[in-house]
Amino acid sequence: MIKFLPLRASRIALLPLLTLAACSSEPEAADLPYGTVQQMMANEVQPTTDIYWGAVRFESRLEPDGSVVEEEFEPRTDADWAKLVEAARKLQGFARDLQSEGYAKGRGDDWPVFANALEEVSKKAEQAALDQDPDAVFEVGGTVYNVCSACHQMYPPAQLEAATGDARST
Repeated sequence: MIKFLPLRASRIALLPLLTLAACSSEPEAADLPYGTVQQMMANEVQPTTDIYWGAVRFESRLEPDGSVVEEEFEPRTDADWAKLVEAARKLQGFARDLQSEGYAKGRGDDWPVFANALEEVSKKAEQAALDQDPDAVFEVGGTVYNVCSACHQMYPPAQLEAATGDARST
């Protein structure tokens, strides 16, 4: 014969389990909408910055016949510029997410400073794209790179990965 606990007793029995779950030191998935920092960087931030950095560039290449071909690239259409604006806005959103408790937890006091710097430079990146100014896009792209590099010097991707025991998998 199966005996069931009264509803009230069942709730009381579950209380310690729920309390234990609430005290877990691991951030919940809602706190890390893009997965770990490494996953966010590899799957979201890097591809988005690549869009911005690749929009205005100069390439020089040596052809098999020994000639040098030089090409300048920049957005040509409104759709090209809109893609660039969207990339800058996405970077702003990622920067705000990096400032959240879930991503900042366990990191130094400078973590939000770096994340805020990314947000601020991304606003400049957006404005340069809205102005459809290739020179400004190129210049601010360099600043985005410098902000990212400064953060990576303090928080090397390999150290972050080792600290969390997580690889760049999705």
